[in-house]
Amino acid sequence: MDASTQTTAANRAVIVIPARLASTRLPRKMLLAETGHPLIEHTYRAACRATATAEVVVVTDSDEIARAVDAFGGKAVMTSPEATSGTARIVEALGHLPPADIIVNLQGDEPELAGEAIDLAVTALTACPEAGVSTLVTPIRDEAGLAEPSRVKAVLTPWTTTAAADIWRAIYFSRAPVPAARSFSPDLLAAEPPYYWQHVGIYAYRRSVLEQWDSLPPSRLADLESLEQLRLVEAGIPIAAAAIAESAPGIDTPADYAAFVARTRAAASAS
Repeated sequence: MDASTQTTAANRAVIVIPARLASTRLPRKMLLAETGHPLIEHTYRAACRATATAEVVVVTDSDEIARAVDAFGGKAVMTSPEATSGTARIVEALGHLPPADIIVNLQGDEPELAGEAIDLAVTALTACPEAGVSTLVTPIRDEAGLAEPSRVKAVLTPWTTTAAADIWRAIYFSRAPVPAARSFSPDLLAAEPPYYWQHVGIYAYRRSVLEQWDSLPPSRLADLESLEQLRLVEAGIPIAAAAIAESAPGIDTPADYAAFVARTRAAASAS
């Protein structure tokens, strides 16, 4: 992305980080601070490394999280505890967000996602005027990953090519190992371009899509697979996808957080 494109994108995009306190598998994870800083601050700092966005905002239902954000100099917007998803929380906060055309949904438990990856999600959306949403994917190269339900699979078809990346159109997401080969061979995992993609949970939305979010029809597939992006698929909203080499590990469990703390301390010792 050249400098003029970055400037234009920055005027049109904002990163919003939904953060709730009542996480189930790792209680109060947004405020865990064994590194010396709360997890939400690590994610906020990671978001600030993106160059294609103008501002970073945390949307939360927790006064404690809002105070922590304020303490490290960030901006927080309060929402109600009733929001059913991160996207729903952003939709509730729309009237309090900057008037950006593109709103990036970055989950609060993604503290290691590279700024370049966030920029790529914005690039994918701006490269496809027909798309209402963009996201990221990374190749799956191992059978265990293909079979693991927590590694959500994306089924893609080619869309367009830009100077930054090939852009794909996402036609389905699933916890199952799709596309299903009639006769599977491990060689399929080495195919170029890949057959098998893992979805990376970041979205760049056109504001107009979020403005109509509450009026989108219910999605039986989203309920069945517990994947809210299938609501967009069933509503016929095109989703663009760009590939990154590997995904950053999210923080869902105590073991995930312990590994993150170890990596952070190792990086600090090496610097």
